[in-house]
Amino acid sequence: MSDVLTQLGEILEERKNATADASYVASLHEKGLNKILEKVGEEAIEAIIAAKDAKLTGDNGDVVYETADLWFHSLVMLSHLGESPQAVLNELARRFDISGLVEKESRNKP
Repeated sequence: MSDVLTQLGEILEERKNATADASYVASLHEKGLNKILEKVGEEAIEAIIAAKDAKLTGDNGDVVYETADLWFHSLVMLSHLGESPQAVLNELARRFDISGLVEKESRNKP
């Protein structure tokens, strides 16, 4: 999985420098962070709706599709902020030996 994310991260970095009329990613970067965040929010809502529908129908196809869109736009957001997919993978790896409850509690302490 990390190979796919690494490759996608590299492609996203390349597309930052493309012309906006030739690349969707470049057009998002040109429009700025607020537009990228709007897309992340939109995709999050679509993933939520697809998950609710999947629970009713038993068909997960749309939730997988919408989650891919959410991950993609989240990676564009990270790229815009100068982060790579590896930063998120590193953070997830750091949490392996930490209870989720303990990790969440540590965020609430100064």
